[in-house]
Amino acid sequence: MKEYPPRQAVLIASGGMDSTVAAYELRSRGSAVTMLSFDYGQRHHVELDFAAKIAALLEVPHEIVDLTGVGRLLGGSALTDDTVPVPDGHYSDETMRSTVVANRNMIMLSIAAGVAVSRGAHCVAYGAHAGDHTIYPDCRPLFYRQAELAIRAGNEGFLADGFCLEAPFLEWTKADIAARGHQLGVPFALTWSCYKGGAVHCGRCGTCVERREAFAAAGLDDPTAYAADAERGEVA
Repeated sequence: MKEYPPRQAVLIASGGMDSTVAAYELRSRGSAVTMLSFDYGQRHHVELDFAAKIAALLEVPHEIVDLTGVGRLLGGSALTDDTVPVPDGHYSDETMRSTVVANRNMIMLSIAAGVAVSRGAHCVAYGAHAGDHTIYPDCRPLFYRQAELAIRAGNEGFLADGFCLEAPFLEWTKADIAARGHQLGVPFALTWSCYKGGAVHCGRCGTCVERREAFAAAGLDDPTAYAADAERGEVA
């Protein structure tokens, strides 16, 4: 029987829970994963260090793309503009609109697609999930479908056989992702969610609140140290 090499996957890896579980999910399917992270001048630049830790643990290639020049042009977002505060509260609150970075996923997917085509990879993957849909248009099913069509049209004749865009958690909740990560043995303590980007998770911003809720809803212990808990004298 002829032996085929494992499928090659280029994963957009932020260092957060979703993309980290996606990395483990792809590996569980036998894919050879390349993790692709982006430095776009984000306030929570520390997430890139966590992505690197996961890549080292999985022993997979990890590339960081310098988009700081682009990020400087994408003002008005709390993630790229120091004059816009990161809102506290629930992830689905209207205030979280200030964390939208214009066209971010399209920019990242376009670059990831270029990497995939140049390397003969069979898929590009990213960790969008159902909880993102309310605030982030580039995490919704319509965007996913149209992005795959655009990648296919823009690279017709150059894509690897069976190429696809994958968003394995597109219809999953964050709790579903936490539960799947637990099954796969994901070291959640080595992931980063907080948009404020301090030394530890703040525990108050939308992504921290979402992280807390995901572990609780999945019935899992949360390994995260939160500054808000320390301020109250609580044990994380």
